Amino acid sequence: MSFRVNTNVAAMNALRNVSQTNTDFNQSITRLSTGLRINNAADDPAGLIISENFRAQLSGIDQAVKNSQDAINYAKTAEGALDEVNRLLRDARGLAVAAGNTGTLSSSAIQANQSQLSSIVSSVTRIAQTTQFGTKKLLDGSSGVNASVTNGTLVGAINIGGQFAGAAVTANTSVVATLTQAATQASVTGVAVTLGQTVSAGSFSINGVTFTADATTTGQELIDKINASQGQTGVAASHDGTNIVLNSTAYGSNAKIELADANGVVRSGGAGSTSAAGVNAQATVQVGTATALFTSSQNGNDGLTLSDADGNTIRLTQAGNVTASVQNATVGQVIVGSSSFQIGANAGQSTTLSLGNFAASQLGAGAVSGKNLSNLDLTTASGAADALKVIDAAIEQVSKSRGQIGNFQRNVLESNIRSLGTSRENLAASESTIRDTDVAAEMTQFTKQQILQQAGLSVLGQANSAPQAVLSLLR
Repeated sequence: MSFRVNTNVAAMNALRNVSQTNTDFNQSITRLSTGLRINNAADDPAGLIISENFRAQLSGIDQAVKNSQDAINYAKTAEGALDEVNRLLRDARGLAVAAGNTGTLSSSAIQANQSQLSSIVSSVTRIAQTTQFGTKKLLDGSSGVNASVTNGTLVGAINIGGQFAGAAVTANTSVVATLTQAATQASVTGVAVTLGQTVSAGSFSINGVTFTADATTTGQELIDKINASQGQTGVAASHDGTNIVLNSTAYGSNAKIELADANGVVRSGGAGSTSAAGVNAQATVQVGTATALFTSSQNGNDGLTLSDADGNTIRLTQAGNVTASVQNATVGQVIVGSSSFQIGANAGQSTTLSLGNFAASQLGAGAVSGKNLSNLDLTTASGAADALKVIDAAIEQVSKSRGQIGNFQRNVLESNIRSLGTSRENLAASESTIRDTDVAAEMTQFTKQQILQQAGLSVLGQANSAPQAVLSLLR
């Protein structure tokens, strides 16, 4: 047995264990105070990865439930409008039945029936043209409009909604574009200097960002400094063989260069300020027989993205930003079909609902040759008989559509919400098992660490005083 003063191994051992106990004690406090077993990645790296994936799925499910509810409201809006159309058609059928009773009706009474039928027809068309969910029209045949790019060299993206040139898009057609003005970048020609030649010393700013050159800075080094800050200034520098040239990285009128150069470092002509801005692109776009003006000035932030008064957009590629290349060029296709709804948390989990055109001219067609709801004549017995056939066909058409909408709402959307609710509950339970604190188990650990901490401190005190026993040998 040996006795030492300088190195107290017992105290070091006690201190190490007390430190570890203190770390575990603090971790228990954190877990109990936050309710989370994993408070940072170091607590459980693998568990954190799994938990974050679960959380992403939970967030997606929450949004999918909201999407499904929005789709239900969308369907309810359409079905409610068609319910009113059904009511109007029932009234119209009553008028047709009454008009067939020519033995008792006077000509003025028959004409009154015809006048009332015309009013009903107008109301049906009005409902079809004005029923909207937000700004999206539902019953004019445009609710399922989707546009796709067919020439990716010239156009990067196309978005055509239900309205184009102030009218509903109701038929499949192509998108034809003619670029009348190409977008340009802002450009400033700077000082004439070779790449290896030194520039004037001093500071200057581009779009509010300050740069400094000294007596040894060359043209190439100055260009490199400017390009290193492209993300802040939105301006790139190059050399055209004679001058340093500044160009905005974006296109259009919002792409600007504000050069303030009190020392004439980069500005051609010496000290002073120079401003420049790009030019917006402009094009005429034809969808079917309708034509609309598209300009990037309405978009507000990107000279290559053009939009019209109805909010439709086309994004040009740099290759497409050439007037000679985009002249009566077919760049996209519009398909009128089904409205799509994202009702799941993952890609591909969507469903569709098809809503047709319910204008009076589209109802009852085919029941009687050349007749539809918009051109019925109740002033003759044969006309009244034809009107009954057309109106019955229209009622069946509208009722069938309402049934399809109801089926979509009940058996697709409402069922999906219930299913998502179950999925969310079980996924949340799994995520909670990984991430949340088991308070009972953690409280047991907390109590244990608390006792160990108190005992360790007491033992550490004893270990620190142990070398004092050596003093008895020095007496």
